[in-house]
Amino acid sequence: MYDRNNMGNTTGREDLIPDSQGWYTNYILNPNLAFHIQRLIVGMAKKLYSFMKPSPFNFKESNKMTNGLNSEIVKEYGRKAGASVVGIAASKAFELAPECCKPADALEGCLSVVVLGTPFPQEALLKTSVEYTETRNTTLEKMNGIAKNVAKKIKGQGYKVKAISGTGGKSVNGKFYGQISLKHAAELAGLGIINRNYLLTSPEYGNLLWLNAVLTDADLTPSEKAQYTVCDNCNKCVEKCPSKALDNNASFGSKECSGTCWKMVNGKWQLVCFLCRKVCPYGFGKV
Repeated sequence: MYDRNNMGNTTGREDLIPDSQGWYTNYILNPNLAFHIQRLIVGMAKKLYSFMKPSPFNFKESNKMTNGLNSEIVKEYGRKAGASVVGIAASKAFELAPECCKPADALEGCLSVVVLGTPFPQEALLKTSVEYTETRNTTLEKMNGIAKNVAKKIKGQGYKVKAISGTGGKSVNGKFYGQISLKHAAELAGLGIINRNYLLTSPEYGNLLWLNAVLTDADLTPSEKAQYTVCDNCNKCVEKCPSKALDNNASFGSKECSGTCWKMVNGKWQLVCFLCRKVCPYGFGKV
């Protein structure tokens, strides 16, 4: 046997090659053959490691599969955040929306729209335009906070989200649109019916609901659409509208409405007309 301690005597020993520690090892094989065997073993080891190596773990995707998020949990998020009503609509139900304003346009991969609503006080309709506008703005700020809270909860479960405010939007071909139509979203989510005055109306809250929404790629079970009717087409809103925005039953004159409703007062924009909301017999709900 070869003595590892006798490192000087290697002459004529072609079967001795250095190992990983610099020692000479007697393989009793041709050096070339030993080299090829070594390469074969290393290659096999690499293939075995590749086969056994775990695939990259996506914690967010795993969380989606195990967290059990469902419609009832999301509705509870909304109620705890301060919403009076919460409904869910499927993103695919918005097929009639303009191409610029579908949920998937605002959030890629959107599957569900969580609609949140809270009423503002009935006495607001009896106040001046300045007081009405202040009440409206305060309610919108409250709704923005509720939507952000719900979005944060859903995002914490590993899903994409986007909170949609009741203000803001974009101009397309000279016409202004919200990111999505919140009143249509609310109707699809079962929170009410859009009446002749183009306001969302429900038996419980009348047309006093103010809305926000949260878009998400969570696949939630949609709420059932409302089956009741509230409006009896008395046409009081049509007759009282100073801008004639309601004259065409098939198309709401949004441009005419906004041009009449909003006025600059003492350097601030004020809602000076809300007659369509005020004169409706079911503005406070329907018993």
